[in-house]
This record gives sequence, structure tokens and C-alpha cells, in this order.
Amino acid sequence: MNNFLKILQDKDHILADGATGTNLFAMGLETGDPPEPWNLEHRSRIRSLHQGFVDAGSDLFLTNSFGGTSYRLKLHNLESRVFELNKAAGTVAREVADSADRLVIVAGSMGPTGEMIEPHGLMTPAEATEAFKAQAEGLVEGGVDVLWLETMYSMEELEAALDAVKDFGLPVCATMSFDTAGKTMMGITPANLALRAKEFNLSGFGANCGVGAPDLLATINDISRNVESDTVVISKANCGIPEFHNGEILYSGTEKLMAEYVQIAMNSGAKIIGGCCGTSFEHVRAMRKAMDEHQVTSPPTLAEIEKRVGVMSDGSKAIFKGDDSKPTKERRNRRSRP
Repeated sequence: MNNFLKILQDKDHILADGATGTNLFAMGLETGDPPEPWNLEHRSRIRSLHQGFVDAGSDLFLTNSFGGTSYRLKLHNLESRVFELNKAAGTVAREVADSADRLVIVAGSMGPTGEMIEPHGLMTPAEATEAFKAQAEGLVEGGVDVLWLETMYSMEELEAALDAVKDFGLPVCATMSFDTAGKTMMGITPANLALRAKEFNLSGFGANCGVGAPDLLATINDISRNVESDTVVISKANCGIPEFHNGEILYSGTEKLMAEYVQIAMNSGAKIIGGCCGTSFEHVRAMRKAMDEHQVTSPPTLAEIEKRVGVMSDGSKAIFKGDDSKPTKERRNRRSRP
């Protein structure tokens, strides 16, 4: 049996990893530089990244390949190395997972191309599919257990990516990123994703990144009430809000906040729970403890979420209440701007 399918069967809840970029910056990655070449040039640092999450208790971690399509690598004149860099990402991750004393899952990270698909942009669906397929070929050769489409904002691009990975014989998961309006940049709501995902034969889906735990939890609750109870819902929230201090970006989330977030996500129906931007090894260690100690109860109220992890934006409140059709103050202001 595939490792990912086995862990889904064996565990009620699965702890994913935290941030890739934030932790690589702490290891010396410079702003603006691509992290994917580090899979070859600084292999020991990528091993340390993955090992840090495994040691902190992650059951699943993502490869260092988020920007591994030709479109993103082209920005650094690396478009001819798609297969090589993605295979290296899978290989180093596989080595770390295989050396663990328990089953640990390697998820092949595939982020958006950064381009817009027609009619909103110039990229065709076929071109997007070709780019994702080339990336997936490298990740599969490197030995990943599951292909993990993340931070998607366009249904057209998600569909192109799914078309690209359909014939590799691996499970596929997908997460979209939702903003303070409770929608993706292209207007997709959590309920839209939940309904479409039923057609996609995904092994799991949900939300990642966005604007912090409260808003992401609104997304997870909206997804959960639109799916069957055995659906694998994924929750990967940013560690608080980014703040600029002394020339660097720091995230406001504490270990306690991320521990609270994990338990509310469990109550909200999420099965795979992790952190996104700003989430360190220490955060994940606290999240592991919180997950192991928690027994799932009833879905959270808005008051409980805001008391435990912070205030939710107006758009996400509407999503949480299942009433996103009403124009919130935030949306009315947006429409009135020139």
C-alpha cells in the first residue's frame, strides 16, 4: 500500500510540517534567491530542514520544490533544470523520511506557476499542464509518496495541475489560499472548492497560507460542512501575522497560539494539520503535543476561535457563518474604491 494511504488509514489525525522559506532564510537563503537549487548546492541544509520537522514530530513534510515549475525557475535562468531540481528535492526528502524510526510521508510540493491562464492571462491550459507534468516527473522519480498542489488561487490552474498529475499513480492532495474576503484571489470560496473537489478524486484537500489562523479556521469550517464526514480535510495556517522588525519579517504567532490552532482545527474537521509561513520547529513541537493531548469535540463557535487564536476578518466571518453573500463593510469599501 502507498505510504500516504497507509498513514491515512492508521491515524485519526496527521501532523504536517511548518514553513520552508522562513526556515531556509534563517539558514542563509537570501531574499529573491530561489530555494530549489539548494537541493543540490546545500543538500545538508535541506536535510536539516526536513530532519528538524521530523524530530519535532511531523508525520508528513513537503519537499523544497514549491517554485519548481519552468515558469518560476525561468526567473533565475534555471528553466532547463526542472527535472534535475525536482528529483533532487524528492531524493533528499526520501532519505530523511526513510531514516526515521516511524512512518513519515514525503509530499511533493507543487506551487502555482505565477502566470495567469487565459482568458485572464496569456498562459494556455495546455502550457500549464505541461509545466506541472515536467515538475511532477522529477518529484516522482525522487520518490515522493503524494503529490501536493498548494497555495492555488485559480480553479483553472488547479484543473491544469490535476490533469498533469493524473497518470503518475500517486495520491494527490490540493490546497488553495484564501484572503480576508474569505475567497481566493480569483474569487473561489471554500464551499466552491469543496464542491468541485468531489469531482477531482483528491486524496485530501483544504487550505494553506492566507492571513493567519483565525481566517484559515473559518475556511476549514466552511469546507467541512460541505463534505462527507470521512473526507480528508487539510489545514496549514500561517504562524500569526507577518510584521517588519529591524529589517526582517517576523511572524507574530506563538507556540501557544499554534497549539490552540491545532486543537480548533481538529474540532473543525481537519485530519491533516500543519503550519505554513513563519512556522518553526519549535511551533511544530508544540503542535505535536497539542494534537496528542486533544480529544475532538464539537465544531468551534466564532467566539471560541477569536478568544483562542485571534480576531477574524469580516470576510472570513461571513464565510464562517455561511453567509458570504452579504456585503460586509470590507467588501463595500473595496467596491467603492476607484
